[in-house]
Amino acid sequence: MKVSTMLNKIRNTKYAVLATILLLFVTLLAFNSVSAQGPEPTDDEVNKIAKKLYCPVCENTPLDVCPTEACRQWREQIREMLIEGKSEQEIIDYFAATYGERASGDPRDKVKAYLIPIVGILLGAGLLVSALRTWRKPKAAEAIIPAKDAGDVHQDEYIARIEAELKKRD
Repeated sequence: MKVSTMLNKIRNTKYAVLATILLLFVTLLAFNSVSAQGPEPTDDEVNKIAKKLYCPVCENTPLDVCPTEACRQWREQIREMLIEGKSEQEIIDYFAATYGERASGDPRDKVKAYLIPIVGILLGAGLLVSALRTWRKPKAAEAIIPAKDAGDVHQDEYIARIEAELKKRD
């Protein structure tokens, strides 16, 4: 084919659009630097996730403010996971699965975590009320026992028998 014939075909709009797209695609591939890793996450992005996790060494200390070496390593691990493209929830789930629910400040089974203590408190209160009711003297028993006056000295029948037996022995 002659060059002039080729140029006529390229001038045709159909071929011109395809040639432009192909040229653009090749140019983008040539100048695009391919990276195995994503962009470096900022400290704020790491701390946003670290704030929702707790230190494995210190009691009740959020990961973002804990100065221990273990927490520093965890924050670096969070940074690496963000670079890999993992979401916030995936990272929190990973730490909870690997280090236990204590690492995550949010319990997985919220119904169980909040309902069991409430049911326990209500059962305890019910048992306490029941015990207090049984400790009270029943009203029927009060009616049977006669009231004692300060001037009246009534001896129990049992004590009277014991005293009689002791007198016989003398």
